[in-house]
Amino acid sequence: MAIELNKVVTLNFTLKDDSGNILDTTDNGGPFSYISGKNMVLPKLEEAVNGMIIGTKKNLKLNAADGYGDYNDDAVQVVGKENFPQDFVLEAGMEYMASNPEGVQMPFIITSVEDETVTIDFNHPLAGKNLNFDLELVDVRDATAEELAHGHVHGAGGHHHH
Repeated sequence: MAIELNKVVTLNFTLKDDSGNILDTTDNGGPFSYISGKNMVLPKLEEAVNGMIIGTKKNLKLNAADGYGDYNDDAVQVVGKENFPQDFVLEAGMEYMASNPEGVQMPFIITSVEDETVTIDFNHPLAGKNLNFDLELVDVRDATAEELAHGHVHGAGGHHHH
C-alpha cells in the first residue's frame, strides 16, 4: 500500500557510492524523517520507499541522473578573488552560498585557489555519482498541522526548534 501525502516517513539508511564508500548514514545520528509528497528527498528514493511496509528493508540503486544529476562542467567557474569579501576563508573544500540575480540561493564549493583566482563548483557534491541505498522503513505517521505549516518534521529525526 502506497504511503499517502503529508505523512512523516522515518527511515534508517546507508548511502554508498559504487566503490562501497559510505557517503551518508543514519547509523550514528538516529533515523531520518521527511514529509511525503513535499519534494524533501530524491523523487526516485521517495517512490521506492512508498512501496515499502514498516519494518522492511530494501536496496535501491539510483544512477547519477536519478540522483543529483550528471556532473556539469559548465557549473565550474573561475572567478577573481576580488569577488569575495576580504574576510572570506578561501581554501579548497570550503562550502559557501551565493545568490543569483533572482535571489535564489546557490551552494558552491571552492575547488582551488590561485594567486588571483578562485575555482568554484556549483555542482551538488554527489553529482555524477551513482547512489546505492540500504533502506529500512521505521515508521509512518500523520504529519501534524504545525509540521505541515513549517514545512519540516519536528522532533526525533526531524528539525528541532521553538
